[in-house]
Amino acid sequence: MVKVYSYADSTDVANSVAQFILKAQDEALSSKDSFDIAISGGSLGKVLKAGLISNKDIASKIHWNKWRVFFSDERLVPLEHEDSNYGLFNEVVLKNLAHEGIPGPTVFTINESLLHDTDTSNDDAIAQEYASFLPESLDLILLGCGPDGHTCSLFPGHKLLKEYSVNVTSISDSPKPPSRRITITFPVLKAAKSIAFVAEGEGKASVLKEIFSDKKTELPAELVNELSVPVSWFVNDAAVNGVNVTTSKY
Repeated sequence: MVKVYSYADSTDVANSVAQFILKAQDEALSSKDSFDIAISGGSLGKVLKAGLISNKDIASKIHWNKWRVFFSDERLVPLEHEDSNYGLFNEVVLKNLAHEGIPGPTVFTINESLLHDTDTSNDDAIAQEYASFLPESLDLILLGCGPDGHTCSLFPGHKLLKEYSVNVTSISDSPKPPSRRITITFPVLKAAKSIAFVAEGEGKASVLKEIFSDKKTELPAELVNELSVPVSWFVNDAAVNGVNVTTSKY
């Protein structure tokens, strides 16, 4: 079942995402000691900061010290590099928590010591090691959707859409730079308890029309929608302008 929640204002999008995350956190912690969440990069970091840190009402209810944070994909660059998803999360979330004296989450990063600038021979080893960190089932995976319909580092028409033998794999030919990355694969997405997309801006409207059309497109984000996992989309009105989909408020 796919649900789409749309708001005119980006602040309302961020706050609704935060409420969704809070509910997932509380459900996870009711039965175990940690909340296992995977996040992607792009604009998601700003959404997390706005909803989970700047919104003080919700911030007071987040048990950061019980979070285990994974990345749905990561660029094979140093952790402090401007393209690093961890680097973005560190800038917009971790540093703000540290500044406020709040104990942060446990964050699982790629093994920087295995990275080489040009040699890709360790890329598979980085992916295999990262796969060993993942739990059997993530409580929540937060995803973005590119204008081409890609999500994680799973791109339209790419062979990795059919990768079911490993949970994390390397990719050396990403059509979006940087070309070298690791990404979770569909077995991890299928095993998740919940998945949520965040997509904003009129630039997303054309691809969302394809994803939510009756015609099969095989776009990665559409394939996620078809999984037997609860999938929610948090969008602003501009992103679903002209899209044939029923929206509501979370």
